[in-house]
Amino acid sequence: MVFGDSSKFAIESKITKAYERLSFRALGYFAIHIAGCRYGVIAPDATMLACSFDEVERRIARRGNHTAPFATEPDAGKIADAIREAIYDLQPVKDSALGIPHPDFEKILHSCHICWAPDGDEAFDDGCNVLQFDVGDRVRLIAYKLKSSGENFRHAPDTLQDLWLDANVFYGVLQSWRDAFEAEWRAASQTAESEDEAEIIRPSS
Repeated sequence: MVFGDSSKFAIESKITKAYERLSFRALGYFAIHIAGCRYGVIAPDATMLACSFDEVERRIARRGNHTAPFATEPDAGKIADAIREAIYDLQPVKDSALGIPHPDFEKILHSCHICWAPDGDEAFDDGCNVLQFDVGDRVRLIAYKLKSSGENFRHAPDTLQDLWLDANVFYGVLQSWRDAFEAEWRAASQTAESEDEAEIIRPSS
């Protein structure tokens, strides 16, 4: 199912198999469309969907709080690289990121939940990253894929998208997807997984 306008912003998902266990929810895939590009692994068994569902719920609950002093920095690639370096570079060359000392920068990322994807499971194992900023009555989304390993955690420029949209539109899509997904999950033939399945399928954290 797809909710929203895939040429601007939309959420796409598919339930392949539903489970009673809330830490699983379902097997399937979850993807985010931003400015005509799709981010996420598209496969019937790409991921367990509990993490993606829970993350959408958290974003709805924290509406207006995904804020950062660098949210309006015009260079989206600069933001992308600064965030990736802050998260993964154990020995950054500079003492600050986007003019903010590294400890404060990392605190903003975590306390304001700027990074939407990866969301904790395998939905974005294709190297996709999605950032969200609440800026007044608008939302800014920055999405990209990483370059191959060993390239200093830089984004691949040809995968970068930077989209501004009305906050009501953004959160409306999240709420519509969340409600429809839960309804589909509840209506599906929820199967209590066998002990063998439970060993094979990794629970969401």
